Amino acid sequence: MLQYTLLRVPEKPKSSALNQLTKLLLCKYNCGIRPVQNWTKPTTVYIDLIIQSVLDVDGKTQKVTTSIWYRQIWNDEFLVWDPEEFDGITEISLSSDAIWVPDVIISEFVDVGKSPVIPYVYVNCSGTVKNYKPIQVVSACHLEIYAFPFDKQNCTLTFRSWLHSVNEVDLALWRPAEEIANDTREFMNDGEWELLSVPSHYWILNLEDRDYAQIQFNVLIRRRPLLYVVSLLIPSIFFMVVDVTSFYLPPNSGTRITFKTSILLGYTVIRVNLMDEIPATAIKTPLIGVFFAVCMALLVLSLAMSIFVVKLLHYSEKEVKEMSIFACLLDKYSSMDQSFIERAFTSLKILGDMEQSGGRRENIILYLQEEDNEDSSQSYWVELCLKVDKLLFSVYLLLVFIYLMTLLLHWGDWSSA
Repeated sequence: MLQYTLLRVPEKPKSSALNQLTKLLLCKYNCGIRPVQNWTKPTTVYIDLIIQSVLDVDGKTQKVTTSIWYRQIWNDEFLVWDPEEFDGITEISLSSDAIWVPDVIISEFVDVGKSPVIPYVYVNCSGTVKNYKPIQVVSACHLEIYAFPFDKQNCTLTFRSWLHSVNEVDLALWRPAEEIANDTREFMNDGEWELLSVPSHYWILNLEDRDYAQIQFNVLIRRRPLLYVVSLLIPSIFFMVVDVTSFYLPPNSGTRITFKTSILLGYTVIRVNLMDEIPATAIKTPLIGVFFAVCMALLVLSLAMSIFVVKLLHYSEKEVKEMSIFACLLDKYSSMDQSFIERAFTSLKILGDMEQSGGRRENIILYLQEEDNEDSSQSYWVELCLKVDKLLFSVYLLLVFIYLMTLLLHWGDWSSA
């Protein structure tokens, strides 16, 4: 007896509710048509923005790179269903390439950033589409770095539809403007820049007899100056203080000019090494660049003043004209004790010669008076040179004070603006 074994063919599984819903929504959907039943009704796109970080500020190319969390919300009248017919599904994710997406762009966009690709959007049963994505924006910005490192920047991000007029695509804020302006909870505050606020406003742009809706966000940021104050300003101030105190070295000491020359060379080396710390710009020189240039000019002026005083100290001596500078310094700056002994022996020798030759007492007295007059005139000239040195030092201090006060006032006005 033959036994027949009946093999049961497995039933084909039914499509899931999610699969059926997706097919139903997209089977006759045209992603190239604005999703409205009445074509005269505009599609309102709600925009939300959260600044996450400021990645780069390039003063030379006038570009700013920011990382933002961007949200678009609009209503698609063709993506509506009853949740009860599909196992209570109220929200699904769809490919952004399969549905209509508004052509909202950033007007200041100048370069492609390293933004992650998010290929999906969320759609709920009432037709509300949510497009959430992080964006790295490289945008053009009018950077004012004149007050660096105490500068503030106001960079704009203007969102608008590239082709659709306000009668087709309108824009609105998803949250109140005050809440967006003061929302800094996601901003990374450990970097160089501090986020002050993000005010926004809505306006209409008329272009070729067509009106376009625009929402402009003003990203107000401020630079933290502590790093640049420590690495740039404080070393320069130290050099200026040392240069001022070097005026207390006696002018008839050869170390003053050598010391001031060393200060100037040291400041030049530090200035060259810190060139990369100053932002470059093709518009105007930052105030800190003027600060460095004037500091170097003051150091050169200080050295020139000292050279002038040293020249005055030697100007009254006739033998200096026949001597090299090195010999002149050695002759002029030799010790007072040695000079006194040599002059005493010379005077005694001359007096002895005069007595042996039968010189009269009046001639001896006259010679001694001439020696005293020469010494007094020389001491008077040295005293005059010291007064000139004090006068030049006072003028130098006055110039430094006026310059520092002007610089502080400029930086104060910019930082409080």
